[in-house]
Amino acid sequence: MTALAEGTARPAPAAEHVSRAAGESRPIRYVVGAVCIAAIAVMMAPIALSLIASIKPASEARQSPPSYLPHSLSLENYLKVFEFQAGIWTYVGNSLIVAGLTIVICLALAVPAGYGLARFRIPFKEVWFILLLAPLMVPYQALLTPLYLTFSRIGLANSHLGLAMVHAILQLPFSIYLMRNSFEAVPREIEEAARVDGATSLQALRGIFLPLVVPGIVTVALFAFIASWNEFLSALIFMNKETSFTVPIMLVSVRAGRLGAVDWGALQAGVILSILPCVLIYLLLQKYYVAGFLNGAVK
Repeated sequence: MTALAEGTARPAPAAEHVSRAAGESRPIRYVVGAVCIAAIAVMMAPIALSLIASIKPASEARQSPPSYLPHSLSLENYLKVFEFQAGIWTYVGNSLIVAGLTIVICLALAVPAGYGLARFRIPFKEVWFILLLAPLMVPYQALLTPLYLTFSRIGLANSHLGLAMVHAILQLPFSIYLMRNSFEAVPREIEEAARVDGATSLQALRGIFLPLVVPGIVTVALFAFIASWNEFLSALIFMNKETSFTVPIMLVSVRAGRLGAVDWGALQAGVILSILPCVLIYLLLQKYYVAGFLNGAVK
């Protein structure tokens, strides 16, 4: 009886192995957690410094060397940004119009292109796909001059639609790549069942594929929005009227202080305000973005 009791009290070998593995992995988890926290701190430090500089009084922000912590708090930098030239809402509206048009153009071209490359039997399909990705290897700055000359001849220079088309051209190779991988992730059996039921290619795309690739579509839209919202050089070249400027162009203008000095407080206030729409949209669409990006990465 004593031997039997000792045998039942002794933990099972599997339980000992699990508890030992858990004990050994705990320090690893602590190290990984510390590394992640350190990486987050490094990435958030510039944003924190910009926020601190934006709430300093203008006179304090221009001090040399600057102090990291403000001696007093002020919103005068934000007021200057809001009232700068045509007003910040004009520039935000221009950026939203351009970004919205960019999203529409990217989705209108990338979705059918990705669907065709993923589901249709096209001669030399992989060659065409590589040719579509080839512009990624060309610096986009080299394309701006011929694009500007072409758009000037057809009347699209200095217009929101023309600037959106430029942004879409720069974003399309990656968008097509992501949509192709998203469509290829859909099982073939679903498409075959739709064919048996008599669905055409367009009906299958509209009724079956589009609901299944929503994460990929949202990811393309999110990348197009962020790229268009933050793009500076093409907006500087294509837009000539002050009332048509986007937010990045406004930031360059608002930083000009007296006698050629840089108004760091107003500039950092503009940076903080320009970050907010991207952060908000990313937080709202985060789950779709992660799912779509993983689908594209796995393929």
